[in-house]
Amino acid sequence: MNPGDTQPTQPLPEWAIATAPPPRRRRRVWPWLLAFFVVAGLAVVAWFVGEAVARDLVIRTVREQVITNLALPADQQIDVEVSGAVLPQLIRGSLDDLAISSDDVTIGPLTGDIDVRVQGVPIRGDADLEAGSGSVTLDTAQLQALLGSLEGFPDDAEVALDAPDVRLSTAFPVFGVEVPVTIAVVPQAVEGDLALTPSAVSVAGAELTADGVRDQFGGLADGVLQAWTVCIAGDLPAGITLTDLVVEGDRLTGSFDVDPAIVRDVSLQENGTCA
Repeated sequence: MNPGDTQPTQPLPEWAIATAPPPRRRRRVWPWLLAFFVVAGLAVVAWFVGEAVARDLVIRTVREQVITNLALPADQQIDVEVSGAVLPQLIRGSLDDLAISSDDVTIGPLTGDIDVRVQGVPIRGDADLEAGSGSVTLDTAQLQALLGSLEGFPDDAEVALDAPDVRLSTAFPVFGVEVPVTIAVVPQAVEGDLALTPSAVSVAGAELTADGVRDQFGGLADGVLQAWTVCIAGDLPAGITLTDLVVEGDRLTGSFDVDPAIVRDVSLQENGTCA
């Protein structure tokens, strides 16, 4: 090769040529996140839809049972509250806490506002309640109507609520003269009945005992001084028992006990009897 001649360039062998790796594709994360949130959202919606359906079913069932067992009108407004999420309770087979209330409920001769609270309510009816209680509240007009339905109760007697007593104002004739009398009676629950027992008497403004009035007026006072008893057991399920009566302000409130076995014992669901 002469000086000055240029040496031809030789290509590099293939093994010496470094091949650049193809660019890595970056995975997009947001579609997966979006899918997760969509699925989670659908699950939440499904839960709430199922919860709403389950709650509505429980409320309608309880309402129907109350109307049937107490022989109430089909259009009776009954409020039912179920505490907590219903679906887990249905799965577990027991309702934790159930509140039932209704105004102006008529049961036999009695009309009042009813409130019932029960805990641990078995769904399948193969176990007892954990606990149950209730109350019925009467205003003056409702108590007047209740006592007015009693045989022998004075037609002109006026009823007033004056804690802790119930007061009856009437009159009885003495030698052709109407003598005004006001009787304070103590409300009590006696063997499941509503009882009103005279405790003090005011005759023409003079305070006397019931025995003192009888001593002065004899049998003339018997009609207004007798104890009055209202049997309500015959119009209630045998598993519900009146246990206490108290005057609070302008209301008379009776408390009830609910037998825990009432949900499974048919005999306790049937009306009781009056002595």
